[in-house]
Amino acid sequence: MDVERELETMKNGSTSRGNGIGVYLLHRAKPHLPPWLGVAGIGIAGSGAHLLWADSVGAGVGLTLSAVALTGATWWAGRETSAQRRLHSAITVAAGSAWMTGAALAGPLSGILPDTYLMGGAVLALSWNVRMALRTSDGAPVTESGDKSLLAKVGLAKAMIGRTQVEPNRVTASLALEGGEQTNDDVARALVRIASALDLPQSAVRYQPDPDSARRGELVIVPKDMLGQAQEWDGPSLPGGSITDPLVLGQYDDGSPLMVWLPGDPEAGRNASHFLIAGGTGSGKGDAALNLQTEILSRRDVILWLSDPKSFQDFRPLLPAYDWAVEQGAGTEAMVEALQRVIPARTGWLGKHSYRQWTTQAAETQTDPAHSCRPDRTACGCPGMPYMVAWMEEAANTLRALGDDAFTGIAQEARSAGVSLVVSLQRPSFDQMSTSTRASLPSVIALGCDARDEGFSLPESVIDQGAHPGAWGNRRPGYCYIVAGGIDPERYASPGRTRQFTTRAVSLMETLAQWAVRNGATADPVTAGAAKAAVGRAYIGRRADTDETEQQVPADQDDDMATGSLIDPEDAAMDPENDLPTVQDGDDVPMFGQDTGRKPSPDEARELFARALDEFETAGQMVVGPKDFMDWCDANGYSRPWVSARLRDAAAEGRLAPTNQTGRWRIVPALTPA
Repeated sequence: MDVERELETMKNGSTSRGNGIGVYLLHRAKPHLPPWLGVAGIGIAGSGAHLLWADSVGAGVGLTLSAVALTGATWWAGRETSAQRRLHSAITVAAGSAWMTGAALAGPLSGILPDTYLMGGAVLALSWNVRMALRTSDGAPVTESGDKSLLAKVGLAKAMIGRTQVEPNRVTASLALEGGEQTNDDVARALVRIASALDLPQSAVRYQPDPDSARRGELVIVPKDMLGQAQEWDGPSLPGGSITDPLVLGQYDDGSPLMVWLPGDPEAGRNASHFLIAGGTGSGKGDAALNLQTEILSRRDVILWLSDPKSFQDFRPLLPAYDWAVEQGAGTEAMVEALQRVIPARTGWLGKHSYRQWTTQAAETQTDPAHSCRPDRTACGCPGMPYMVAWMEEAANTLRALGDDAFTGIAQEARSAGVSLVVSLQRPSFDQMSTSTRASLPSVIALGCDARDEGFSLPESVIDQGAHPGAWGNRRPGYCYIVAGGIDPERYASPGRTRQFTTRAVSLMETLAQWAVRNGATADPVTAGAAKAAVGRAYIGRRADTDETEQQVPADQDDDMATGSLIDPEDAAMDPENDLPTVQDGDDVPMFGQDTGRKPSPDEARELFARALDEFETAGQMVVGPKDFMDWCDANGYSRPWVSARLRDAAAEGRLAPTNQTGRWRIVPALTPA
């Protein structure tokens, strides 16, 4: 208000030039007058006290005790200020009270008291003037430090700023709150106000609580957003490396690399990770998936299964590199069923070879006697087992089709089998994913979303630290928070950005896929055998010697082409030497214009049904239900209840096995024991 009044006076010109200069100088001198007024007051008080208590012994004792008490009170009251200000205040009070006591007892003009008053008083007053001048750039009064002023604005006036560490584009300050009055939750609620006071985006300010204290932590401020310029993907970070090496997805806002890990590490105490990738439309979820998949496919000891209801719209250049890729519907059902068989098979193999969890050594031929499955503990020479990633893209469709707990058992058991599950969907809310499944996916890549959905993507503790993907929405594609094992918890609330895939990346992705075909891992016999036992020809697997342009075909079709056979599969079982069947009742009934014709006998109907199952198996559709037989029912004149009964009979005979979904059955491969 003083500055405003001064400007108003200068604009109105209501005073003369001389008076204006005098008023200006007086205004500038006002902040520096209190120390001098204090010195003058001490002189007057000392002279008056001498007149009253010059000969009083009791007054001398009382003045001495009062001086000590006043100095102690000043020291105690300064505990909320800086150490320099506290010491300066205590010295000033001690010097002033000591001179007054001496002046009251001996007289202000006795001995060295006059010289002490004139020189010491001036020095103390000037020291406060210098202190004030150094703390402001324009001579205006400053009553508290900038840090204290900032905290006072956001409701944390009693908090203390401690050690401050300044790094390139990052400031970290330790913060101590008022004991019994403030907690770390108060800082979490004040973060948006701190960002407002500093004129920074909300994501630039975060707070890391001390796990051993409810009122201490570190305030982190990143003044410059280094993620504004998107980085284009220029290839995988470590082609030919191991899946145990970090997977680089982009960078954090301070320029450090954005990395994740999938397998566990016994030495580092890190467990294998399942990942949830969550983000709204336009948040860059597709680029985040491509970053992670290209890193996985560029490693030598891992295979990747992919379920993508979008017909591989984003991943088609990588299609030859997948060990198994399916679209939605029956293909995804078959993959889920295969996973349920593969996981215990892999766990059993690892256990027999003395692996408590998957390591890089498990992917190599087992030549170490310490990892032999033989009773005599000699090297067994078994083929190695590569790490495995099962990726469920746009998993909301799969969850709707298979039930919201379709992945629960897989997620709970897969880590011990050397399998990581990646589930990608837009909104991991409770109405799409069961709480058990969500709890089994603790690692998350959270991209921009609706502000109301933040709690579905990130733990509450990370949101309290300042992570708010809802502030981005779809306006900043690729911006994300990552919570996962191997990452410093202090990084959980630090935003990062994944690299961007443009049309220029397509050629390089195709080259990567060709490299993976020639050099990448293939499914081990245990994994491939369990998958084929579960879903038969629905799983083919990528062969190491398969040319990238060759289309894989079922084994029977491949054999037919090799032998040049042109026989229709429906006629393959016919013997040309046998006579035609005799005419039966109903055979002469016209096909059209009649409501009914001859129906097969029960034995013939069962044979037709068995043949229908064979046709589904040959086509690679290994999960069926009554709805899949609608055309067959229309062609053969049978009702859906009859088909349901035949499905139950086939299950009792071992030709079908139940799935987790009511009304859906898995076809047991014909050559596999039930």
